[in-house]
Amino acid sequence: MSLTKSERRQRIKFRIRKIVSGTASNPRLSVFRSNKEIYAQLVDDTNGTTLLAASSRDKEVGDKGTNVEKAVAVGKLIAEKALKAGIENVTFDRGGYLYHGRVKSLAEGARAAGLKF
Repeated sequence: MSLTKSERRQRIKFRIRKIVSGTASNPRLSVFRSNKEIYAQLVDDTNGTTLLAASSRDKEVGDKGTNVEKAVAVGKLIAEKALKAGIENVTFDRGGYLYHGRVKSLAEGARAAGLKF
């Protein structure tokens, strides 16, 4: 039985989500990557709410640069929003994607802007 790419990612995602969980004081930084855009949100799993969100579609990010550069900008944007809201520590959820390329760039951008994980 061979799995499709999306089925394989879904299995990995569920395996990660068994371990990774977010609270109001230490939310989960969830990453979603489409072919064109990248999205990040801070999620409180105890209440089931999204606290903050940022994406490469936001006006603050702009539409210039490569996808990796946009991912760094999204990471910095989500970190700035989180620090304004009083959130310093997060748990990183790569969403079943490899920690490489755009996902890694987003994480490094968030770390550079002051988030701890």
